[in-house]
Amino acid sequence: MSEMITTQALRTLVGEWLDKGRRVAGPSQVKPDLVSYTALATPDQLVLDGFIHPSNSIKEFFFPRHERLYGYRIEGRKVELSDPPAPDAEQVIIAARPCDAAALPILDKLFNWDSRDEFYNRRRAATTIVTLACSAHDSACFCTSVGLAPDATNGSDAMLVPAGEGRYEVRALTDKGRALFEGKTEPSTDNGHACDGPPARFDANNLRDFLRGNFESPVWAELTLRCLGCGTCAYVCPTCHCFDIDDQGACAASATASAGARMKNWDSCQFRMFTQHASGHNPRANQAQRQRQRIMHKFFVYPERFGAILCTGCGNCTRACPVSLGVAGVLEGLK
Repeated sequence: MSEMITTQALRTLVGEWLDKGRRVAGPSQVKPDLVSYTALATPDQLVLDGFIHPSNSIKEFFFPRHERLYGYRIEGRKVELSDPPAPDAEQVIIAARPCDAAALPILDKLFNWDSRDEFYNRRRAATTIVTLACSAHDSACFCTSVGLAPDATNGSDAMLVPAGEGRYEVRALTDKGRALFEGKTEPSTDNGHACDGPPARFDANNLRDFLRGNFESPVWAELTLRCLGCGTCAYVCPTCHCFDIDDQGACAASATASAGARMKNWDSCQFRMFTQHASGHNPRANQAQRQRQRIMHKFFVYPERFGAILCTGCGNCTRACPVSLGVAGVLEGLK
């Protein structure tokens, strides 16, 4: 026996979560041709079909683009610090793609490596993730090349699997997921079905062998010549996590602000100044070297250190790139 929920019952449930003060985020039609993960104000904003993948990832609900670490005020020779905002309220992420949820167990390793990032961890602890198995894929998808699938359960607390006629099979995977749907489903003899995954586009093990011995290969310049260095790929990627920390004064125009905050902001290894030294020297002086860093980090360095590929095959980097240069295209060229 399986457990089923209708689209209408699911929207009613979303409304109950909102009424209880939970933050609920999911795919929403933010423009006529654009679906993105956003915080939902009403259940009707939730979009469950008609798109392949939202334009962003769910990482920003755990690792915000801009985050205040603490505030400061300077009075004479005295510096007064203020605590960061109170912990976030409980939140539910609904209808996340499996490739987005799969990024979280990967990021968990990074944010708990040499020190624990309490900002990230408190959001993880306060969040329940409900994924929506894929019913279609496009030419940018390559989840099967990195060991995942349209119904992969990595990082999910519960999964919705399309069963037709406005119904979804609910597969509870953790205690959080079971608690979320307890008493809200109906037993059924039917089952939901995800789509078949996209054909594998490269072999990750063979790729790692190539990367180990071809750091100086001219192929990097050949394959990445058209990269603009805009960093869009990193911002829409579920697993990219580069950030910088700087002090922002109360008055942006003042270099001697007496008050402000220490902030953590997203960054990208594709930006020219990411590795710029104060001396003016840049060890990654051109875009080919920066693209090499991106691929090496995801498919060689991170797996060597943490035992996981830093990529879930979502394809967002290709969809968002203004010159259609995504991870999969580079890797196919290396193959």
